[in-house]
Amino acid sequence: MTNAIEIDAVTRHFGRVRALDNVSFTVLEHSIVGLLGRNGAGKTTAMSIMAGQDRPTSGHVQVAGHDPFEHAPTLAQISYVRDNQRYPDDYRLHHVTRIAPDFAPNWSGDVAGELIEGFRVPLKTPIKKMSRGQLSSVAIVLGLASRAPVTLLDEPYLGLDVTARAFFHRILLRDYGEHPRTVVFSTHLIDESASLFDRVVIMDSGRVVLDADSDAASESAWVMSGTTDAVSQLTTAVKVLSRTIVGGLMSATGSGVLDSDTRARADDLRVQITRASLQQLVAAYGADDAASETNIEVRRA
Repeated sequence: MTNAIEIDAVTRHFGRVRALDNVSFTVLEHSIVGLLGRNGAGKTTAMSIMAGQDRPTSGHVQVAGHDPFEHAPTLAQISYVRDNQRYPDDYRLHHVTRIAPDFAPNWSGDVAGELIEGFRVPLKTPIKKMSRGQLSSVAIVLGLASRAPVTLLDEPYLGLDVTARAFFHRILLRDYGEHPRTVVFSTHLIDESASLFDRVVIMDSGRVVLDADSDAASESAWVMSGTTDAVSQLTTAVKVLSRTIVGGLMSATGSGVLDSDTRARADDLRVQITRASLQQLVAAYGADDAASETNIEVRRA
């Protein structure tokens, strides 16, 4: 398979703030990649650069084989759904759906109509007066109905209830199956979305801290729970990302394969080891004690 997106040693400064720090990863064509991390990790900056709406301070980015910045043929292949999309003050939904096909060669009116009905988007309400969830619905209509070869979804469903989010997932997967495209998806509702991802890229403090297949990412992560003394003994020689201590009990989240000796000692010390969810793994990488580590190794699987 070919790479739809290539990010190579990208750094982005805003004054003295380094939003991205030597970021590199690739996104395969016709895959769904979760771009994950806490607020301020650099996800939106990375997406803006992928979308051609910003340029890196250093490094290179290619989308469909070209630098997207001010390259009209490449920009025509990208749909970027942001959580703060702006529209003209007098716009209603019909204005948006009327002009969208001019910018989206693969526009599907059927998909747009299905999403509008399923989300119950008001037809007569000015967009500037819509609720947070309604604004997200409009953005999703544009993102999915465009059927763009590269679709970037940055926190697409803020304000949507659980029923609306499930509807969004269902339509995304169905239309992706019928009309394959490359999707990069950023969200904080990770457990709800984890089954969508072929691969995950986790960022923290402007760096990539994990780049792996979705299954491999969670299979290599674990949570140890037990007394503080017992868990401390077991974690002396393994990579711990975060720790939580309550009274005399400790919970430690880490990554890497635990050997049979460690697991046997855990049984003896009555320490429970469970597989960490993707959300737990992302939270662990973003925890203060993880962020303070001076050498965070990027693992690729």
